[in-house]
Amino acid sequence: MPELPEVETTVRGVGPSLVTRRITGWTIRESRLRWPVHLPEVMRGERVVQVLRRAKYLVFVTQSGAMIVHLGMSGSLRIVRRGAPAGRHDHLDVEFDHEVLLRLTDPRRFGSVHYHVGDWREHWLLEGLGVEPLTRDFDGRFLHGVARRRKLAIKQLLMDGRVVVGVGNIYANEALFRAGIRPRLAAGRISRKRYDLLAEAVREVLAAAIADGGTTLRDFVDGSGQPGYFTNSLCVYGRERQPCLVCGTQLKGVRLGQRATVYCPNCQR
Repeated sequence: MPELPEVETTVRGVGPSLVTRRITGWTIRESRLRWPVHLPEVMRGERVVQVLRRAKYLVFVTQSGAMIVHLGMSGSLRIVRRGAPAGRHDHLDVEFDHEVLLRLTDPRRFGSVHYHVGDWREHWLLEGLGVEPLTRDFDGRFLHGVARRRKLAIKQLLMDGRVVVGVGNIYANEALFRAGIRPRLAAGRISRKRYDLLAEAVREVLAAAIADGGTTLRDFVDGSGQPGYFTNSLCVYGRERQPCLVCGTQLKGVRLGQRATVYCPNCQR
């Protein structure tokens, strides 16, 4: 599913085309996404003042509130010209002035679209979210503090959106490999020094993935319809039973929290 780098890539791709544009209308072809799509009339005529990311959500901030979009398991957003023919999975077009359309494509229909009037930070989907991993608030000291005395596996802690947002399965695997930490290790047993390494690894992996336009495994494309190329840089994710790129040891795979987890038994301890 689209994770933080894919969402950030989408924000950077569609944002410049939409900031200062006015919303003139919308076409909902399929409202049955994760939650029924209903866009209020108050949205019509609103000018987009900012496009940003919070966790894995795209936030289109307007004068009265914000349109909040989640890409679900297979969703993507792209800019098209008005009149462009819609495909089978193109469920929503948001229309802007100057013949600009923002089109949501979502084959598996696990995405969501909401419009919140007022401060978008108070929307129920965004309340209670953890820190952003690319900010100063996220470091080894923070991780060490929240992990204290916890028996939860470190990979599951990294993927807990109430602790830190946006570090999904792909990037948790990759960051733990870079930091040399086994995914199943209890979070409370990891030293502050190793958490310093892990926090830096998370930032490095996410920054590299953003620079490569995210990771395309199946459906993801960016705002211009291009796939992400970080797939070519994956060291462990999707490489179970293949040799480690560092030491040559066969990579192992386990299930943690029902998610595929791959690690090197030699490099990660």
